[in-house]
Amino acid sequence: MDVEKAAAGGRAALAMEAAGLAWLADAEPDGGTRIARARLAGDVLRVARVEPAPATLERAHALGRSLALLHASGAAWHCCPPPSAAPPFEVGSSRTPLAAEPVGSGPGGWGEAWAATAVRPIFERCVAAGAFDREAAATIERAVDRLAAGDLDAPQPRLVDGAARIHGDLWSGNVLWSDVDTGAVLIDPHAQGGHAETDLAMLALFGLPHLDRVLAAYDEVSPLADGWRERIPMQQLQPLLVHTMRFGGGYTEQAVAVARSLG
Repeated sequence: MDVEKAAAGGRAALAMEAAGLAWLADAEPDGGTRIARARLAGDVLRVARVEPAPATLERAHALGRSLALLHASGAAWHCCPPPSAAPPFEVGSSRTPLAAEPVGSGPGGWGEAWAATAVRPIFERCVAAGAFDREAAATIERAVDRLAAGDLDAPQPRLVDGAARIHGDLWSGNVLWSDVDTGAVLIDPHAQGGHAETDLAMLALFGLPHLDRVLAAYDEVSPLADGWRERIPMQQLQPLLVHTMRFGGGYTEQAVAVARSLG
């Protein structure tokens, strides 16, 4: 039996999710992680139910290897929407915009695109809502400016050429452990082109069982660039801003602390 999903963003948000699921699933024949099957029926997204299984070391190993191959399947440019998506190019309940064309002159760097589409718009909404005092806002703005200038750019994992094809919201709740060859099935993406480390940082933000095994297996298939562990907090700034906008509380302090660490 399918799981029926409605969205506060209406049919456009569900259509974007369906397009993202289909695009991620295109990587499966090349070893990419299994993706939940879905179809749009009116104003409801019908997602195939996934049979759960325990999180084991073996499944974690399979997930890490397959995630590396999913990322390596690539994307046209940083922050691009799935090819079959239709405007408005916005993802998730936060309505974060994607880039309908490359940001800057030519393909551009990851930081420039990520700052323009995913980070600065959410930060500005936080400021408008009064989430930060003046000093905190200035601290975050400096970090976003450094991101936009490319100061925080880093190489992709070895198998990724250009932009990675990322899930975009890969927290532990969107990883459904199951008895499949990739160890898990992924649901509820904000699929886009981007940096592979964004997905890995999301796995770490809210915790995933056997995460060390997942990351080690990923690194075996597509070695991560030096310093990737130190970049995890930087990659978590955007989701922390989203959570500040939606929930406030401790996420506000976390976002400021990350921004301060970025100078």
